[in-house]
Amino acid sequence: MGKFSIQERVRWSDVDAAEIIFYGSYIRFFEFAESEMFRHIGFAYGRMFEELDIWLPRRHIECDFLVAARLDDLLEVACWVSHIGQTSLKLSFEVSRPEHGPETIATASYVLVAVERHTFAKVPIPEKLSQSLVDLRG
Repeated sequence: MGKFSIQERVRWSDVDAAEIIFYGSYIRFFEFAESEMFRHIGFAYGRMFEELDIWLPRRHIECDFLVAARLDDLLEVACWVSHIGQTSLKLSFEVSRPEHGPETIATASYVLVAVERHTFAKVPIPEKLSQSLVDLRG
């Protein structure tokens, strides 16, 4: 399967006065892709957190902005698992504008750490989850 992707338009609330996407808005687009990717593999966040008794807080976020997106641009946000460790996983993202050709406009990665929901102590990524993510390895 490899990369999972969604499409979403840049909305008025995403842009600054110059109608260029505000850098913080990218985080929301990454969150949409991440949430839908987990839903796609059968682990919608509400279900995953209840069933596996974990949280997946972000430990590290890195992003490069290559080209400015503008109001009403249709963005395609690809998401994939670039690393699965013992207690953490790394998600990678690539944003493009399919209406403007294959140009990449931003790239990012997140490191998520599995923690027990009540104590926030690091725990191993549940086998059930890591097996479900294998097909999304980039």
